[in-house]
Amino acid sequence: MTGIILTILTAVIFPGIILRTKSIVSGRKGPGLFQPLKDIKVLVQKDSVFSGSSSVIFQIAPTVGLAAVICAMLLIPFAHQQAFFNFDSDFVYFSYLLAVGKFFIIISSLDTGSGFEGMGANREALFSMLVEPAFFILLATLAMFTGYTSFSDIFTSFYITQSDFVLIFSVIGVYLFIQIAMIENSRFPTDDPKTHLELTMIHEVMILDNCGYDKALIHITSYLKFTLYGAIIYNLSVPADWNIFLQIILFIMIQFLFAVVIGLLESFRARNKMGKNPNFILTLTAVSFIAFVIIMIITGKIA
Repeated sequence: MTGIILTILTAVIFPGIILRTKSIVSGRKGPGLFQPLKDIKVLVQKDSVFSGSSSVIFQIAPTVGLAAVICAMLLIPFAHQQAFFNFDSDFVYFSYLLAVGKFFIIISSLDTGSGFEGMGANREALFSMLVEPAFFILLATLAMFTGYTSFSDIFTSFYITQSDFVLIFSVIGVYLFIQIAMIENSRFPTDDPKTHLELTMIHEVMILDNCGYDKALIHITSYLKFTLYGAIIYNLSVPADWNIFLQIILFIMIQFLFAVVIGLLESFRARNKMGKNPNFILTLTAVSFIAFVIIMIITGKIA
C-alpha cells in the first residue's frame, strides 16, 4: 500500500517536473510546477461532449484506461512489501492490463468515424506492438536471472543473487524501461505531445474529440503510467531489504530523477522521422535480447 500511495503522490508533480526541466534548459521562465494540475482542474470542471456518430465505447474508454493503470499499480511491490496482488507470471497480467487501456483508447478514436483519428490510432497500435517484445524479453531476462516469474519475487531476490552482473543488468534494464515508458506515453523521439502538424500527430490526434472530464482522465492516466514505470525502475535500482524510511526517500528521488531525465531527453533529442520509428523501437528489442542471451550464458542455459 505504501508504494501505491507514493506512486500517486509523485504522479501529482511528475509532469510539472518535466515541464520545469524543459523550461530551465531552454532558458525560458515557462509554466509552474503545478501547471498540469491546474489544467486538470479546468478540464474536470467542464462537461464532456460526445459526437452523434460515436457509441458507448467512446464514452467509457477514458475510464477504462484509468482503471487499467490503477489495477496495474496493484501488481508493483515496494521495498520488502509484497504487491497487493502477487502471483506467478503476474508481469504478463501487468502488461495486458496496460494493453487493455490502450486498446480502448485506440478503438474509441476509431469510434468517432474520423479518418484523421484512425491514422493516429494505426500508428499508436503499431508502436505498441513493436515495443511489446522488448518489454517481455526484458522481464523474461529478469525471471531467468532470479528464478521467479512474479514482480514481488523478482525484485525481492534481484540483489540477493550476489552476482557480479547485477549492476550491469540493472543499468541496461533502467535504460530500456525509460525508453519503453516514453514510447508507451507517446513522447520523444517517437511522438511529440505538443505537435499539431496533421501528418506527424499520433497520440494527440487520437484524443481530439475528447474534452472536459474525459480528457482530464486521459491526462491523469498518462501521469500515473509514467510513475508506474518509475516504480519499476526504482525496484530495479534499490535493494528491497534496505531501511523502509530510506526506501521512501529513494523512491521520491528516483521518480524526480526519472522526470528530469525525460525533460532533458526531450530538450536535446529530435523527433524521429515517422519511417524511422519502427527501426528505433526494434533496436530496443535487440538490446533486450542481447541482455537475455548474456543472462542465459551466465546461468549456464547456453554452454
